[in-house]
Amino acid sequence: MSASRSEITDAPGAGGREPGPPGADLLAALLDGMDAALCAFDAAGVVTHWNREAERILGWSAREAVGRRGFAGWAVRSADAAEVQGRLMAAMDAPGRQVHEFALLRKDGGRVLVRTQSARVLGADGKPAGVYCAFSEVHTQIDLERSIALSEALFEEASWGVVLVDVDLRPAVVNGEAARALGAGRTSALGRPLGELLEQGVEELEGALHHVLAEGAPRGLVDLWVSVAPAEGREQRRCWRSGFVRLASPLAEEPVPLGVGWLFHDVTDAKLAEQEANRLRFRSSQLHRAGRAASECEDPLEAATAYLDFALAGFADHALLDVAEGGGGTGGGGERLVRAVASPAGAPGPAAGVAGGGLPVRYAPGHPALQAVERLGSVRASAGAEGTPGEWAERRQWPEEAAHALCTVLRSRGRTLGVLTFLRGAARPAFERPDAVYAESVAVLTASALDLAQSTGD
Repeated sequence: MSASRSEITDAPGAGGREPGPPGADLLAALLDGMDAALCAFDAAGVVTHWNREAERILGWSAREAVGRRGFAGWAVRSADAAEVQGRLMAAMDAPGRQVHEFALLRKDGGRVLVRTQSARVLGADGKPAGVYCAFSEVHTQIDLERSIALSEALFEEASWGVVLVDVDLRPAVVNGEAARALGAGRTSALGRPLGELLEQGVEELEGALHHVLAEGAPRGLVDLWVSVAPAEGREQRRCWRSGFVRLASPLAEEPVPLGVGWLFHDVTDAKLAEQEANRLRFRSSQLHRAGRAASECEDPLEAATAYLDFALAGFADHALLDVAEGGGGTGGGGERLVRAVASPAGAPGPAAGVAGGGLPVRYAPGHPALQAVERLGSVRASAGAEGTPGEWAERRQWPEEAAHALCTVLRSRGRTLGVLTFLRGAARPAFERPDAVYAESVAVLTASALDLAQSTGD
């Protein structure tokens, strides 16, 4: 240990004396470059090493510290000196590291609580020759331990999905929740392109990651809609509420991006419920507005047309009103249908009466409109695998852009008055049961106006 003391104290910056043996400059540079404060004692308790981090924490330079016996009278209170020295030097007689906390004195008289790790140093003969002690301020150590504990908790116990993405946008670390959401194992997802883990939404996610790497994290959370393909091949569209943080190396002089921390939580159920509530509010508002507009129409058929116009907004691309010939029947099929009102095909616009009406529409047996009459309810249909949407629509006497249809019967006073048909293009989703409920609500109002029109005409 005495030789080591000579090397350090003779090195430039550690005492200002003439250079020591070869390698002294390198050893001094290594010790001074350490992030932790370090000091060492020989077997007699004399300080042999003191690096710059120790000087920063306590204010004592290497020239002032090296050569002193213990901490008594300068780096620790006299009343505590014997206990501190005894606990540090006890490491000579015990294998492994000893951890202690001490209150040391700064050069300016202030006290600082440090956590030390000390271990014995063996000489060439294999016998204890001294002790080295690494120490740091307790609050710094606690901050480090909290950061490590937080990282471990995020990757082991967090209910949010956590993924560390490298600068090549490939997962580097994945926690259990994220692995379950991605339908992959924690190790099998590592290093794979995001496009192999997600069927849809990859472009939006990669765009967000590129933005974070280039400019930093966005201010708030982002809702990303993605589709994950499970093992059975069935896509599941999910909404992940995501937050991002840019990761930079704390060891570089300038911030060097290491990747992005991506945290997400599945909010699909809440998002769908919110969308459904908004849809119901909008449709209720449209029915209310349609009722007010219809009440101002002198012609009942014009009022029926108003209901169709308001119902189309956000619901369908096209609407047809076919009236049962002869004023309607009690139901059960057999009624012939005549086209009375249609919205313009291929372009938005208000529904209007059909010029030259009066001839029955040539619906083939099994047509969805005829099925609706037979069932006294609603029928949904989509092009599916039945050829191209244009061919499918042409066979059913609908505009060629139609790919999804919803036909609902018009009933009033126990009679079938006709059929109301809503059509959507291929770019929109197929009609679902909630859509049929809304269409039936529109059909009730339309049937009442149509019944009044027929009664007035009679």
